[in-house]
Amino acid sequence: MNVQNKVIVVTGGGSGMGRELVLLLLKKGSQVAAVDINPDTLKETLELAGDKKDKVSAHVLDITNKEAVFALPEKVISRHGAVDGIINNAGIIQPFVRVNNLEFDAIERVLNINLYGVIYMTKAFLPHLLKRPEGHIINISSMGGFLPVPGQTIYGASKGAVKLFTEGLNSELLDSNVRVTVVFPGALATNIAANSGVGIGMEQDAESSSTPTTPADKAAEIIVDGIEKDSYRVLVGSDAKLMDFLVRLNPKVAAKFIYKQMASLLPD
Repeated sequence: MNVQNKVIVVTGGGSGMGRELVLLLLKKGSQVAAVDINPDTLKETLELAGDKKDKVSAHVLDITNKEAVFALPEKVISRHGAVDGIINNAGIIQPFVRVNNLEFDAIERVLNINLYGVIYMTKAFLPHLLKRPEGHIINISSMGGFLPVPGQTIYGASKGAVKLFTEGLNSELLDSNVRVTVVFPGALATNIAANSGVGIGMEQDAESSSTPTTPADKAAEIIVDGIEKDSYRVLVGSDAKLMDFLVRLNPKVAAKFIYKQMASLLPD
């Protein structure tokens, strides 16, 4: 789907990769509905839109609130006239601890945002996308959605669920006008750890990470290119591409490799 002159909803549009997606889509001629729970960062995104500010709308929203999510399509359509695509980008990581030490409130928060938020958004917008000449759903999974990362097991489970949810949705919509893409970012130079309220994770703060990361703006370019090519799956970063290959070659070896990389970071 060519994004020019399309109306696209982006969750997590207040910062990181979500913000870069909003700005890139505007640059390429889209209208954008930017969604975020943080009104301050969302306002910053609008200011960064500059002379394209009239093409973007801001929606302060908690994607775990099903009623609020289901009220969103009407607001977007009222402002922009239609909706052609959604990018389910909003997500958080978990505290970097083993499952045995992870509290249920943290487990539920990760699952509610990373999985149920995607499901709510999809259910709310899909009926409208099916009415358009063409539509697109993009769900952001993670390298942790196909590769087990110790200390991020619940996060990985949520992103693995997003992977299969997206692939199943793609199959259900093969004979429709709506295309579906799943995205697997590796380590990104974003502030997801701070936004998640934790200190460390697969995607680390750009300021504190010594691990090679993909810049958020480059990740946005790769994702939008995937939209325009109607890609089935998109890998973001050389690390995601390498581990995708290794998992296919020998999943047990891949799991042990990541364990050795991350084990020293796990608290006893």
